[in-house]
Amino acid sequence: MAEGLVDGRAPRTALVDGSGRPAPTFEAMSAVADAVLYEGYLLYPYRRSSPKNRARWQFGVLFPRDWAEADGPVSPGVSGSADSWYQRTECLLRVNRPDAVVRLRVRYLQLQHKQVEDADGRPVESLACGDGTVQLTFEEAVARAADLTAALDEGEHRFAVGSPAGTDTEELPGGAGRIVRRRAEVRASTVLVAERLGEDLFRLRVRTANEGSVGDPRAPRDLALRHALIATHTLLGVEGAEFVSLIDPGRALREAARGCRNDFTFPVLGGPPPAGAPADGSASALLLSSPIILPDHPQVAPESPGDLHDAGEIDEILTLRTMLLTDEEKREARATDPRAAEILDRVDTMPPEVFERLHGAIRSLGPAAAASSPTVRPAWWQEGGDDGLSPATDSVLVGGVRVGGGSPVRLRPRGRGADAQDMFLVGRTATVAAVFHDVDGSTHLAVTVDDDPAAELHGWYGRFHYFRPDEVEPLGGTDVPDPAAAAEPSPGPTPSEA
Repeated sequence: MAEGLVDGRAPRTALVDGSGRPAPTFEAMSAVADAVLYEGYLLYPYRRSSPKNRARWQFGVLFPRDWAEADGPVSPGVSGSADSWYQRTECLLRVNRPDAVVRLRVRYLQLQHKQVEDADGRPVESLACGDGTVQLTFEEAVARAADLTAALDEGEHRFAVGSPAGTDTEELPGGAGRIVRRRAEVRASTVLVAERLGEDLFRLRVRTANEGSVGDPRAPRDLALRHALIATHTLLGVEGAEFVSLIDPGRALREAARGCRNDFTFPVLGGPPPAGAPADGSASALLLSSPIILPDHPQVAPESPGDLHDAGEIDEILTLRTMLLTDEEKREARATDPRAAEILDRVDTMPPEVFERLHGAIRSLGPAAAASSPTVRPAWWQEGGDDGLSPATDSVLVGGVRVGGGSPVRLRPRGRGADAQDMFLVGRTATVAAVFHDVDGSTHLAVTVDDDPAAELHGWYGRFHYFRPDEVEPLGGTDVPDPAAAAEPSPGPTPSEA
């Protein structure tokens, strides 16, 4: 992964954890934080012409509120689409000294439009330069960061995290033309609030919101992105205190951890993992609040030779695929984005011993649990794990038709706010496998696509496509029972039956 922070680097002031020992600085999380920042920045095969790279920027995008709520909010302050205008992080902080200090860094990408112009100043889509290279008009992004240091008190601290508009010009070799990079203003702010829960326990709230405006709430997503914060995430460090894990808070703080509300982000402990398993919950002087779900103490695999920017990347497979690109495809990738050129250079010059390490490593082994039924479900799918919820038998009304496990549907993903990959499934037929409810109270249908040759395999190990009920069209009738009707008590036996 790329090393270091690109912008807004804070002074390397040493933190001190609750025991008085020096704690790691933000640099201890730089590799993981940069992986979050550039996750999905550019997808293989790293070319502008690839359909995958025409719908970029999928993680941690904070749009102006007028655009994000154009379809109407689901509830007060909550966006009506998959896109949001804010992030909210809440975490627990155990204080060891009265003069505890909190350090906060908000990082994101600001969209930058790269326009190629010929020698006469006319905008063009591509341009061959005198040195044999090619330049393409495309969208880039600039890394931004804003820092705040504050004493831990019960007050409110607000600071600006936006970036101004700007224009940069680069002359091309041999007078072939120039590149003009333009950035629109991004207006945003972050508010830090600490709430005392006990003598030495605080709840820390960090809320970053886009305060800008698109002007036209119905503008295309590409235009709204120019005023958005992309891949937004927050780094937190403390001096004289420690963050408590929300994943493993320990018995004493379990209820306090459940009371933390996080919207569009997932806070986890940062830095290296502890040497031994704690008896009373995990804690650290560092915390990363990411739009991507991560475990406590996430780390980049030491075998990874560099960032491939590909969501869910698998280094060996992507490296092999990149090696097989034709010279013409590589030429286009290099012209698409400087980061794509870096990937190609790294792959083309990779030593054999580095490539061999990409084959993978076994970090731990454990006994496999025997299947209790012929249908094996993934660990996260536990029938009856939540009171009153059963994914396999629950159902939901869609257009007056009750839809649940086994129901045939036609996929109609939303025109805006939907996952980019879902747009390839418009009009396809699918079968509902389960009905899931998330922690925000939303309902999602897990489906397998009917003409997918691997549909049965996907269903076996729990890899589904997920759609909201209003994104599917029921096909024909259904024999899915109404759970409410099924729950009605049956009449008692007649005297003769008794």
